[in-house]
Amino acid sequence: MRTTLPGLALAAIGAAAGYGVHLLLPGLPWLTAALILGVLSATIPPFRGSLDGALKPGLTLAGRRLLRLGIVVLGLKLSLGDIARLGWVAILAIVILVAVSFVITWLVGRLFRLEGDQAVLMAAGFSICGVSAVGAMAAARHSREEDTGTPITLVTLYGTLAIVVLPALAGLLGLGNRQFGHWVGASVHDVGQVVATAQTAGAAALAVAVVVKLTRVLMLAPMVAIASIQTRRRDSTLDASEARPAIVPLFIIGFVAAVLLRSFVPLPDALLSIADVVQSALLATALFGIGASLRLEQLARSGVRAIGAGLVSWIAILGLALAVVYLS
Repeated sequence: MRTTLPGLALAAIGAAAGYGVHLLLPGLPWLTAALILGVLSATIPPFRGSLDGALKPGLTLAGRRLLRLGIVVLGLKLSLGDIARLGWVAILAIVILVAVSFVITWLVGRLFRLEGDQAVLMAAGFSICGVSAVGAMAAARHSREEDTGTPITLVTLYGTLAIVVLPALAGLLGLGNRQFGHWVGASVHDVGQVVATAQTAGAAALAVAVVVKLTRVLMLAPMVAIASIQTRRRDSTLDASEARPAIVPLFIIGFVAAVLLRSFVPLPDALLSIADVVQSALLATALFGIGASLRLEQLARSGVRAIGAGLVSWIAILGLALAVVYLS
C-alpha cells in the first residue's frame, strides 16, 4: 500500500488541478483537463524519472482500479425508464448505430495499420463512451498498456473538437435544439464532452443529448462481455495453472447492478449528486494517471496514421448519427 500512496496522491492532486482548469475554462470538461495535465506532466524531463519509478505503482493503480470504480458509479446516471421514453424505434436505431460505428471504426483502424489492440480500443472509445470504454475494453482484452495511449488521445482530441465544431455545424444543417441534442448524444464520445457540446443549445438539447448518450453507454456491458468471451477463447491454450479472464469482468457486473439500482430503487437526489461528483473525481484521477503514463514519443510513431484513422472514423460517426437523427 505504501508503494502506491505517492502515485495515488499525485493523481488526486492532478484531478483537483484539472477541476481548477475546468472552472477557469468551462468549455473544457474536467476529465479532459485532468488527462491533458497528466500528459503534460510526463513531458517534464526532471519529472520523468519519478513517474517511471516511485510514482508508477500508484499511477498504474489509479489508471486501472479507479477507472473501473468510476465506470461502476457511472451506472447510477442511467435509468431504464428514461431510456424507454425514447421509444423502441430510437432505441433500436442507437443500438444499430453503436454496432455499425464500432465495426466501421475498427475497419478504419486496421486500414490505417494501427498496432496491436489500438484499432479495437479506438472502436470502443469512438462508438460507445470514450475513455471509459477504452479502459473497459482494454481490461476485457488484457491489452498491453502501450496500446491504450493512442486510442485515449484520439478520443480526447476529436471529442474536444466536437465541442467547437458541432454547434457551428448545427445552424448550417438547420437542426432544431432537440435534433441537435440527439445528434450530439449519438456521436460525441465522453459524457462530459456531450454535456459541454449540447449545453450550447440550451436545456432541451442537453436533456435529449444526455439520455441518448447514456443509452449508448448501456451498450458497454454487452460489448465488453463479448470481448471477454473472445479473450477466453483466444487464451484457451493457457496452462491449467494460469488464471483465465472472467466471462464478464466484475466491474461490468457492478455497472449493470448500478443501472438496475437507479432504475428500480428511488434514490434521493442528494445521493445521486454525490455519486455524480464521486464518479467524476474517480475518472479524473484515473485519467491523470493514464496521461502521466503516456509517452508522446511513442504516440509519434503512429502519429499521422492515428490522426488520419481518428478523423475518418469521427466523420463517419457524425454522418451516421445525423442520419439517425433525420430518420428518428
